[in-house]
Amino acid sequence: MSPTHYPIAWEHPATRRAWTAHMVMNVVGFIGWLAVWVGLLYVLVVFLSPGFVFLFVLPLGYCFYRAVTQLRYFSPAFRMRRILQTYPWQVLRDVSHGLNNHPNVSGKHYGWFEFSNPARLDQPLPLVFSQHIRTEWWHRRMAPRTKVVLKSQIGVIWFAGDPRFIGLIATSTQDGDRPRRMQVLEQRAEVKDGQSFTDWGATSEDIERGRRVGIYPAHS
Repeated sequence: MSPTHYPIAWEHPATRRAWTAHMVMNVVGFIGWLAVWVGLLYVLVVFLSPGFVFLFVLPLGYCFYRAVTQLRYFSPAFRMRRILQTYPWQVLRDVSHGLNNHPNVSGKHYGWFEFSNPARLDQPLPLVFSQHIRTEWWHRRMAPRTKVVLKSQIGVIWFAGDPRFIGLIATSTQDGDRPRRMQVLEQRAEVKDGQSFTDWGATSEDIERGRRVGIYPAHS
């Protein structure tokens, strides 16, 4: 059964497995870096003299940094699950994107994709990478001068969300039945005085779904 036939993406079995695998890798990464840090500290304290401390400062600092960084992956992962439990999958081709600053988005961001406003299909709305975490794979394929073979890997993307609020993008495995490289995109477009989500055609039900995934629009 096509992933787009499910009322919400989370009901697609392969999607649940993909998210679980993503979360397992987060946990394994955190435990792994923490274990290396503890192991290095144990070797230093138990087997070596204080004279070797300077050799361990950088490795210990790096392991601690990576363990803390790994913790930052958990919040986006849980937001991914909320999005998947709220919106269905769409499979889209040749979605407009860029690594430059989008003219309608204020503040720092790390690339964007444009999706049609579900209430007005002729109105594109940008969603952006608001953080640099795990965006390298996407950035390499979004670059203007990237090789055609790489760019083709994002020629078809899976999208779950509402571009007026938030979204999640993914590519698919080679057999096309499971999402991978899942990444959260956020709505950061500038809002003019007096404008609200209702001006984008959002109904109260749309806004409630947005709040369900953690969006609390002040201009709703």
